[in-house]
Formats: sequence, C-alpha cells, structure tokens
Amino acid sequence: MDKVSIVIPLYNEEGNVAELHEEIVAVCEDNKYVYEIILVDDGSSDKTVELAKKLSPVKVIELRKNFGQTAAMDAGIKAAQYPYIITMDGDRQNDPMDIPKLIEYIEANDLDIVSGWRKNRKDTFMKRFVSRGANFLRKMLIHDGIHDSGCSLKIYRRECFEGLSLYGEMHRFIPALLKIKGFKVGEVVVNHRARIAGVTKYNWHRTVKGFIDMIAVWFWNKYAMRPLHLLGGIGLVLILLSVFCMLFTSFLFFSGQDISDTTWPILTILLFLSGLNMFVGGILADILVKGYYEQSEGSYYSVKNIMEQ
Repeated sequence: MDKVSIVIPLYNEEGNVAELHEEIVAVCEDNKYVYEIILVDDGSSDKTVELAKKLSPVKVIELRKNFGQTAAMDAGIKAAQYPYIITMDGDRQNDPMDIPKLIEYIEANDLDIVSGWRKNRKDTFMKRFVSRGANFLRKMLIHDGIHDSGCSLKIYRRECFEGLSLYGEMHRFIPALLKIKGFKVGEVVVNHRARIAGVTKYNWHRTVKGFIDMIAVWFWNKYAMRPLHLLGGIGLVLILLSVFCMLFTSFLFFSGQDISDTTWPILTILLFLSGLNMFVGGILADILVKGYYEQSEGSYYSVKNIMEQ
C-alpha cells in the first residue's frame, strides 16, 4: 500500500483550497493510499487559512508572513512523514488525477524523482513565452533533462530531501539539485488545467529571481566542491593580463615615450589587484564550502503555527 505526503503551498487561494482538497481526497481514497495532505499557508491576506482549517484530513502550516513559494514548499516537505512526497500548486491547474500516474512511473522505472511535464499548457501567451525562454536558458546551463522545471507537480522519494533546504526560487530546480547529488530523475506528461478562481502569482520579479537562482544552480553544479577552479582561474587570467600590460608599459617607458598620460600603468595595477582579489576570493570560497558541508541545516523563515486534525 502506497504512503504519500501531498504538499501544497497556498497564497490567497480561498477560491481553490476546498475544491482542491476534495479532489485530492477522492483520488487517494479511490486508490486506497495511506496519505496526508499538508497545506502551507504562505502569509495569505484572504480567507485561505481559515478555510483550510475547516478541512479534514489535513495538516495546516502557517508561515508568519509571505516568504515565497519555495519557503512554503520547504516547510511542507520537512513536515512530511511518508515515503513518497508529492508537491503541487494550490491553484487547481495541476490535476490530482495525475497522482497515480506519478506513483506508477516512479516505481516502474526505479526513479527518485518524477517531474510533471505540462506539454499542453493552459496559460496565457506571455506566461508560456517567458517559461519557454527560461527553459531554453535552463537547458543551456543546467542540463537536468527536464522539459518543464516550472511544473510544481512532482513526486520524490523522502530521502531526496535529507540535508537539503530550499531558498529563493529554488523549488523550480529541485530535480537539478538532486541530480547533482546522484538521484535519478524522470519526467511524465501530466494534465494542465486553466485557472478557474484567483489570480496568478507570477510576475517579472519572480522571473528575475528564478534566473538568478538558475545561475546559482549552474555554479553549484560546476564548482560547488571547488569554487577555486572558477574564481582562481579568472584571477590567474587577470593577473596574466596584468603582466602583459606591465611588459607593454615597460616597453613604452624604455622606448622613451611618456607614459604619465596613458592608462597602461593604471590598467596594469587594476588587473593585478582584481586578479589577486578573485584568487583570494576563490580560496575563501573553498574554505566556506567546506564549512557549509559541515554545518547543520537552517531555514530563513519562521513557522507561526501547525494544526492537524
């Protein structure tokens, strides 16, 4: 008998939370799952949390303010108790009827993560355009083998999150982060429904944050264990350029040319100091990374209350 924890971040979804809960319960009961539904209210300003507390069975986690979808998802995942953790959006665009498909696929293919692929999206043109651009950049930088990293409907084995905390907009890149650690990632096409109630929470701010986090994941993938290879390499290149500038400056000086009004001396010093700073920064980053792996987990949000009934 499959045991699943279903984690759903919510932010101003009063028009969706009850109906979504009803759909999830129906799917889990029909398939005879042992299940828990974890609703994480991310500082909603409407009646979302009040409506959520009236549902059953449910575990409701309230964050003290709006920390963002990633923080809400992280809080829900850490509260999950069953071997399979399923995440999904609270806007009802993810279809709970796809839950059995995810479970069957992860078991049949012996995977650790299965990500939903919204092949036929029911979003606005602009949202699809931005998403495709982000996916193009992600494929260039990360290579996680996922067509649709923005799809929140995913299933994970519980052990995937041992020692993993999520920050920023990192929930989009969980498969990439886990693939870096050696977990096996798969993908399956899922249904995507048009939003019926509420308004989208996506805007250009989240797009920019997501891109910055994408760069962070790329760096983590390439240089997490040895940042000195990147920063130190750049530093050595800058120092080498400063040496060429110094040689050219010396050539001008001994040729009798006036170098007091040229930029070559300044450029030489600037390149040398910049290269030295980058190299030293790489060494310090190496030390910090080693310290990071030895530190205990932490989180940047605070939970106000947990209610279970």
